[in-house]
Amino acid sequence: MNNPNEEEQVIRVRIPQGKEVLGIVQQRLGGSRMRVLCLDGKERICRIPGRLRRALWVRENDVVIIAPWDLGGEDKGDVVHKYRSKAEVEFLKKKGYLKNLEEEF
Repeated sequence: MNNPNEEEQVIRVRIPQGKEVLGIVQQRLGGSRMRVLCLDGKERICRIPGRLRRALWVRENDVVIIAPWDLGGEDKGDVVHKYRSKAEVEFLKKKGYLKNLEEEF
C-alpha cells in the first residue's frame, strides 16, 4: 500500500473570475475590515459582507479573493472567498497565480 502522503489528491480550488483579484491579508483593522495587498499591486481596505460575516474567519497572511467595488474600486473591496488549506495555496503557487505575491510569504 502507498503512503497517504505520497498520493496526489485531487482538490477543487476556486479561481478568481471576472473582476475578482487574489490578495493577502496584511492587517486586521477591527470590525469586519482589513487591509489587503492585492495581486494587481494595489492595497485595498476590504470588508467581509454580512452574508459571510459569521462563516468566514480571516487572519493575517491568509490568501483571499477580493471583489473590488464598482465605486471606489481602487481603494475598497469585499472578501468573497478564503483559501482554507495549504494544499489550495500550493496549487495556486504551482499554477502561477501567486507569482507577484510570493515575496510576501
